[in-house]
Amino acid sequence: MPILHWLTRDNDIRGAQDVPYRLLEEDASLSHGEPETGNMLLQGDNLEALKALLPFYAGQVKCIYIDPPYNTRSAFEHYDDNLEHTQWLAMMWPRLELLRDLLAEDGSIWVSIDDNEAHYLKVIMDEVFGRKNFIANVVWQKKYSPANDAVWLSDNHDHILIFAKNKNGWRPQKLARAESANKAYKNLDSDPRGLWKSGDYTCNKNADERPNLYYPITNPFTGAQVWPKRTAVWRFNPAAHEKNVRDNLIWWGKNGENTVPAFKRFLSEVVEEGAVPQTIWTWNEVGHTQDGRKEQLQLTPEDPFGTPKPERLLERILHITTNPGDLVLDSFLGSGTTAAVAHKMGRRYIGIEMGDHAVTHCAPRLNKVIEGEQGGISQSLNWQGGGGFRFYRLGPPVFDENGHIRGDIRFPTLAAHVWFSETNTPWSGKGKSPCLGVHGGRAYALLYNGILGDKRPDGGNVLTRGTLQLIREAIAKKHPAFDGPLTIYGEQSRLGSAGLEREGITFKQTPYDVKARR
Repeated sequence: MPILHWLTRDNDIRGAQDVPYRLLEEDASLSHGEPETGNMLLQGDNLEALKALLPFYAGQVKCIYIDPPYNTRSAFEHYDDNLEHTQWLAMMWPRLELLRDLLAEDGSIWVSIDDNEAHYLKVIMDEVFGRKNFIANVVWQKKYSPANDAVWLSDNHDHILIFAKNKNGWRPQKLARAESANKAYKNLDSDPRGLWKSGDYTCNKNADERPNLYYPITNPFTGAQVWPKRTAVWRFNPAAHEKNVRDNLIWWGKNGENTVPAFKRFLSEVVEEGAVPQTIWTWNEVGHTQDGRKEQLQLTPEDPFGTPKPERLLERILHITTNPGDLVLDSFLGSGTTAAVAHKMGRRYIGIEMGDHAVTHCAPRLNKVIEGEQGGISQSLNWQGGGGFRFYRLGPPVFDENGHIRGDIRFPTLAAHVWFSETNTPWSGKGKSPCLGVHGGRAYALLYNGILGDKRPDGGNVLTRGTLQLIREAIAKKHPAFDGPLTIYGEQSRLGSAGLEREGITFKQTPYDVKARR
């Protein structure tokens, strides 16, 4: 597969490996509403923030939407969009790698971009996500009128590039049909099943290819035998055609004047099925930039964000990609539109924003959503408020410069990193047991920070016969049928190599054997 080369590529494609894992520290003064909803607003560099999320959320995000800087060589008020092309690619590559790791197997990523970098972005996303996982390029009509002061052509659209984590396992959810699409449905024969539209009774195969579909049928009005043209055949075999006749699914015209029949397709059926999403989204369907601007003026009239997306645009993306309760991530949160829409639609969300407007725009906007603000999509969803989010900032690194765990790290944090480094999956435990879980036929346990009640060798962080018995009991409580090998992390072991081998134990010493996963 062709790849894109730029000046600093060799360093940039290793960039995610060198990012430190950092702690996530809640600022309760900026959190709001119900704290246990699982919603998170995180202020900090999004590269470090994405790395910090891996031990807890790897493989769990159903939909990622990002609206990164477009590299238009112009300055925006709230962030610097003036990056050289090489710097822009260097910024995007490691972030895309970490986003890929956070994405669920049946998840998808949607990236808004314009013509300045869209085609380069497509090439690097082919490499990061796999060309075979490319879904589509949606063209969003962001303006409803031409820019008459344009020097060349009026720029009226953006791109939204879509990739799946695994295209074979991803399917879009269908959209509700637009009322305009239903106007073609009539009921010319007063069918009690309601409105219908006629469709072709033939298909583009020939008689040599499908001889079983080339046969005469009878016009019931005239008695004439009707054949399809030699360049076409009927869509239905003789038995299926007879069933269509019995079910009154064939239309010959009011008095049989049609030379070939048509098939009746009922509106009730297509409405229930929904509409397949298309790749051109017009402003009247999902909003335009001025809609986003107006929504922002209602929320922060004293300091509106410069380039917000309209809520209807995000509503469509989240409708296609998620169900209530699914996890949504936006690591270029901007003014908070993705989080606000996810909140109103009952999705869990993580929003990451580096700038001050995480505090000045995003948090106040989500506060208003919780309180029931009626802008954007609120009225169409009958949004009445509720829920909550927790506000976090990036804390110090979990590991020191040698890759070893810091001494003041608490048990749940270390447990998450141990589990992730061993299994490459996020840890969902609560930190109340030394048993971290079972994965791939092996159990994992951690003796750290007095998890067994005290820090003495017989009851704390040292592996002895006594602590091993407690670990075995904890494993049996969670996984009664387990009888396999065991990896234990602790300060030291007093069992000896022969004892460890006899018990089927791999012992790893903290902090020295706890490495930051690269």
